[in-house]
Amino acid sequence: MNINRRDLGRLAFASVPLAHALGATRINSVIHGVRIGAITYSFNRIAAPDPEAIIRAYVEIGLGEAELMSNHCEALAGAPPMPAFRPAPRPPAAAPDAPRPRPQLTPEQIAERKAAEAKLAEWRKSTGPNTWKAVTKKFNDAGVAVSLLCYNMRDSMSDGDIEYGFAMARGLGAKAITTSTTLTMAKRIAPVADRHKLLVGYHGHDATNDPNQTATLESYDTLMAYGKYNGINLDIGHFTAAGYDAVAFIRKHHAKITNLHVKDRKKNHGPNVAVWGTGDTPIRQVLQLMKTEKYPFPANLELEYPIPEGSDIIAEAKKCFAYVKSCLA
Repeated sequence: MNINRRDLGRLAFASVPLAHALGATRINSVIHGVRIGAITYSFNRIAAPDPEAIIRAYVEIGLGEAELMSNHCEALAGAPPMPAFRPAPRPPAAAPDAPRPRPQLTPEQIAERKAAEAKLAEWRKSTGPNTWKAVTKKFNDAGVAVSLLCYNMRDSMSDGDIEYGFAMARGLGAKAITTSTTLTMAKRIAPVADRHKLLVGYHGHDATNDPNQTATLESYDTLMAYGKYNGINLDIGHFTAAGYDAVAFIRKHHAKITNLHVKDRKKNHGPNVAVWGTGDTPIRQVLQLMKTEKYPFPANLELEYPIPEGSDIIAEAKKCFAYVKSCLA
């Protein structure tokens, strides 16, 4: 069967509603035909020590589909936890959203981390399709669909590590994988994705000065040329910060888009803003385009701005979801 670019995108998601027809009543977060979900990365703050807090968050917010981070998936499947070391204090003059420096580990902490990594590696050998099906069931029982797996692939990963991610996605019943990675990895991943016939959406950032990152328009063209199943997870906030027009890009490449990440950023590599609609990202225009054109891929909330004092991630997610709804009215 010959599949054109438009068909490829639609086939990736056409079976999502049917896949959950036999489960619990699904939370309906489809607004005027536009699928709204969230990436579980948004809920890192509440993921430990109880990863099921993530699922409860989706229910409380009213979101019916998840883009599941692989570390959260493993935690929900019972993986042994990795040690968490307190980050270094933020320098006094640092901007509120400045990244914290990596903590300098003591020899004892390095040994602890290596031991935990070895334990996790052994646990991964014991996983199989039923491991991941059980995770999907936890979401489905709460009325939430797992439509995407976010599996970030580093250049240091082995071929076996890449296959592990595809096996996880298959077990979950995910319709595509999303990943933050390099162009060198995209070239390695392409034949694996083609063999599995599973669309991979490469997440873009705004590091336009790094030729190995997915950031420039040329980099998107390059990674898509590597293979039929190499697609795009378009972060419209980062795309705007990089100086590009998300609406025009979506019109041109919609058939290869796995999903959007929705956030509000300023142009010229500016910061995330906490009050959506006050930045430069054309959230309303993008959502209206999805509504008009009936694009089948989801628009997933990604909250990564600092939580304002007196608020929490659930309250912030509710505000962002309300803004998205207002954009689709």
